[in-house]
Amino acid sequence: MDRNANGRDPMYEAIIIGGGPAGLQAALTLGRMHRRTLLLDSGEYRNATVPHAHNLLGNDGTAPADLRGRGRDELAAYATVEVRDATVSAVASDDNGVRVEIEGEVLHAEHLVLATGLSDDLPAIPGLGEHWGDRVANCPFCHGHEFAGRPVAVLNASPHAAMLESMLRPVASEVVVLDPAAVTRADGTATGLRLTLEDGGTVEVAGAFVAPVSRQRAPFAAQLGLELQESGAVRVDPFGRTSVEGVFAAGDMAHADHFPGPMASLAGAIAAGQLAAVAIVQRLAARG
Repeated sequence: MDRNANGRDPMYEAIIIGGGPAGLQAALTLGRMHRRTLLLDSGEYRNATVPHAHNLLGNDGTAPADLRGRGRDELAAYATVEVRDATVSAVASDDNGVRVEIEGEVLHAEHLVLATGLSDDLPAIPGLGEHWGDRVANCPFCHGHEFAGRPVAVLNASPHAAMLESMLRPVASEVVVLDPAAVTRADGTATGLRLTLEDGGTVEVAGAFVAPVSRQRAPFAAQLGLELQESGAVRVDPFGRTSVEGVFAAGDMAHADHFPGPMASLAGAIAAGQLAAVAIVQRLAARG
């Protein structure tokens, strides 16, 4: 077994940062293989404002907090998995693995899984952020059906607006495409949203889809010097391996070359967490 800088065995075979679906699944997979694992959860989540999660088999419509709670309950059955509610301040990589700092304590592990997600910057439209995750969304697979048979808006000036409009056409009664610069305010109504336009007119819709600017939620990719894609997500291979040996990334903070961009999907995040854990188990097994 590799030794840390003090000549001792690392505390853990893997540390996972992030308690969303990717991190929880990675911990579950490692726990089932009896690997010493620590999951660190800051309590901050990209979908914190989402009342119901969708497009996840067996859990369609379940609250994200309930999904996380079930995951935590399942992890309790595995003696080699420890879960802490803690915020990580810094991470570093060395020849012996990784160092993770939390609240003045330094932890050591042979492997690190980053599952810290992304943060979203919305168009600068007053009122829009108040409805983010409910009447305002970015994923038609996760939120489109809830607006079925009613008008929706696409606030997007990019070439992707046409694709999104086409995807929503079978779902909504009408799809209105607007340049975000032409919208001066978004207000909730009893049935949806009222969008006020710069010419004084208004558009009433059930909901709106926007293309936020996403960025890394945590500084750890920068601290480790991980290679990034043009999307701003961490570049990984299909098993979540990053450009730094022993460091993995999973969930929407990661972006494999064979995908057009980060996959903002619960099912995708769960799959990515499992694959990263499988790669770690295989790496440990190969070492003997």
